[in-house]
Amino acid sequence: MRRFWERVTEGFELEQLWGQFLTEARASYGLYSEDVDWAAIGRETKRWKRPFLVSWALFQAMLMKLAPARRVLLLLALVLLIFHIWSPTRAVNLGWFGAAILFLLLALELADRVTMKRDLEIAREIQQWLVPAHPPQIPGVDIAFATLPQNTIAGDYYDAFLRPTPNASGTHPLLIAVADVAGKSVPAALLMATFQASLRALSATPATLEENVVGLDRYAREHSMGGRRFTTAFLAEIDPVKREMRHINAGHNAPVLLRASGDVERLSAVGPPLGLPIFDGTETFYCANSIELQAGDLLFVFTDGVVEAVDENDEDFGEERLLSCLRGSCHDAAAEVLKKVMAEVSRFVGYTRQHDDITCLVFRLNDQVPDAVPASPFHATAIPS
Repeated sequence: MRRFWERVTEGFELEQLWGQFLTEARASYGLYSEDVDWAAIGRETKRWKRPFLVSWALFQAMLMKLAPARRVLLLLALVLLIFHIWSPTRAVNLGWFGAAILFLLLALELADRVTMKRDLEIAREIQQWLVPAHPPQIPGVDIAFATLPQNTIAGDYYDAFLRPTPNASGTHPLLIAVADVAGKSVPAALLMATFQASLRALSATPATLEENVVGLDRYAREHSMGGRRFTTAFLAEIDPVKREMRHINAGHNAPVLLRASGDVERLSAVGPPLGLPIFDGTETFYCANSIELQAGDLLFVFTDGVVEAVDENDEDFGEERLLSCLRGSCHDAAAEVLKKVMAEVSRFVGYTRQHDDITCLVFRLNDQVPDAVPASPFHATAIPS
C-alpha cells in the first residue's frame, strides 16, 4: 500500500497535493465561468435563486465542453443516480449503472487527454530543437537563458548566435533575440517557429540589423491574421571586441541594462510590434540605438510573463521586485542571476497556475576582451532552465 500511495502521489506531500488541487480548481472555474451570463444572473431580484442559477449555468458550461454523445451519457448517468437516491424501494440498484457510466466517461476523457498530451510532447521536442540548448562560448561574454511555458509548448522565443557574415571591422557580431508571439499554446508556437526560421535566414545575409527587423516585420504582417497575431521582440547585435551594442525594441518589454556602477538603464521600445497591419500600404522602419558597454555590465531581457506573474491574491510580480532581485545579484555570473530571478518568481507565485510563458535571457560582459570572434561558436556547458 505504501508503494502504491507513493506511485499515486509521486512523492508529493498532502499540503502540496492540496495546493495543486486548488490551483487546478481555480483554473477550471475560470474556464467554465467564461461561458456564464453573469449579467443575467445579477438581474435576478430574488437573492436565494442566484446560487441555483450559478450552479445551473456552470453545469451547462461544463456539459457543452463535451462531445454530443458524451453529453447524453453524462445526463443519463445523473438521472440514474438521482433516481436511485430518491427511489422509495430501490429494488433495482440503478446507482451502479450511473457510476459505471461516469467511470466510462472518465476513461474516454482521459484517453483524449493522454493522446493530446503525447502530441504536445512531440511538438515540444520539435520546438526545443528550434532554440539553442547551449549559449555560444565567446571569450569575455557570459550568457544564460531559460524559458518556462504556460502549457506544454510556448509562444516565446530566445536565441543567441554569431552571425556568419562579419561586420566592417571583420568581427562576427553576436546576435541575441527575445520575442513573444501574441497568444499562447499551439497557434503562438507555430508562429514562433516561422519567426525563428525567418530570423536565421535573414541573419545569414549581409543585411544590417535594421533591414533584418524590417524583413521580420514584413513576414509577420503577412501571417498576422489581420493583426491578431503580432510579435513583440528585442534584438541586439553586439561586438564583443569593440564592446558596442546596437539594439531594436519592437514593442517589447524594456530590457534592463544594469551597469557595473550600479546605474540602471531601460531599453524602451523604438517601434511597434512586428506584424501590426498598416493600412496605408507603407512599411514600418526601425532605427537601431547604439550603446557602449563596459566590463561588468549586465543585460536582462525578459517577456511579460515575468513581471505579470501573479500570486494567489492576483498581485503582479512587477518590475520593482525584478529590479530588486537584479540589484541583489549584480556581481553574479549570468547563470546565477537567471536562477535567482526564476526562483524568486516561483516563490512569489506559489501554487497559483502560470498565466503566461516566462522567458529570460541574461548577458554579461566580463573583463576579458577577445582579440577576435570566431565564425563558428563553440558550445558551452548546459545551463539549467
